[in-house]
Amino acid sequence: MKILILNGPNLNMTGIRKKDVYGSETLDDINSYLREYGEGRGADMFFYQSNHEGDIIDIIHKSKDAFDGVVINAGAYTHYSYAIRDAIECVKEFTPFVEVHMSDIHSREEFRRNSVISDVCVKQISGFGKDSYKMGIDLLLEIL
Repeated sequence: MKILILNGPNLNMTGIRKKDVYGSETLDDINSYLREYGEGRGADMFFYQSNHEGDIIDIIHKSKDAFDGVVINAGAYTHYSYAIRDAIECVKEFTPFVEVHMSDIHSREEFRRNSVISDVCVKQISGFGKDSYKMGIDLLLEIL
């Protein structure tokens, strides 16, 4: 089972930016935790982060042939990128996507409460810190 953890813009600043919201662990720390967790459950884990919408779309398109499932935290693109939404829609019949967020987006600023990608993802998981990703891995392993 090949699972991709796909992170969008500014998630490379995790551990630096808004520690009260996202915590003090870096994205590398979180990825190490998720690698150990996923591999312990029998999955091959892959990680990708980009601040560029087109790069994220390209990896989503490639996921159709390269991965069995994707856990995506699209960052701010969650709230307005119909291009990323449409890319997921293009491949979702081949590769399931689980949308995750470390913070509870439904209790934050109004603009963060809307996700344009949730309807093309299997489920949205938010508000559990790095464990949101872990729960996304669990869900993918359950349905694959």
